[in-house]
Amino acid sequence: MIIDLSALRKLACWTVPAVMALAACSTQAGSTATAAPTEDAAPAVHPQSGLELVPLTITTQDGAEHSFTVEVAATRDDQRQGLMFRTSMGADEGMIFPFPQPRMASFWMRNTVIPLDIIFIDPDGRILNIAENTVPYSEESVRSVGPAGAVLELNGGRTAELGITAGDLVEW
Repeated sequence: MIIDLSALRKLACWTVPAVMALAACSTQAGSTATAAPTEDAAPAVHPQSGLELVPLTITTQDGAEHSFTVEVAATRDDQRQGLMFRTSMGADEGMIFPFPQPRMASFWMRNTVIPLDIIFIDPDGRILNIAENTVPYSEESVRSVGPAGAVLELNGGRTAELGITAGDLVEW
């Protein structure tokens, strides 16, 4: 393909000023409004799992806030897959498993390569208990101490590192 650079330069000379002039136009003098995001905007998704990514914050009982970006495993199939076969995860990444109804929850590490902290969350968003540094590939069940509304998985050791404990608030 042959590109005529002189024609391209002429086009740029006319296009750039025209676009800048249009951008400067406003129905109100001095307006700095920007286009509002549309409700149709696609949510961010994880490049490997394709699951929706959402922000999640854990507030400790002493008021410290810790921010994460987590994948939402919303369906039964997504929850069955979880983080199996993953070889790494960022320090401030994780996966949340919301349940339609609170229930006693039980998780295992079959086919899970990396150690995880499994955080059981009550329906009000408070941490019930944490199974810290679960053993990769283990088929031993770790359980919630009460009905859980969700379960959060973070890298093994992360809760201890950040001082996250039972009673802390999880919001997403």
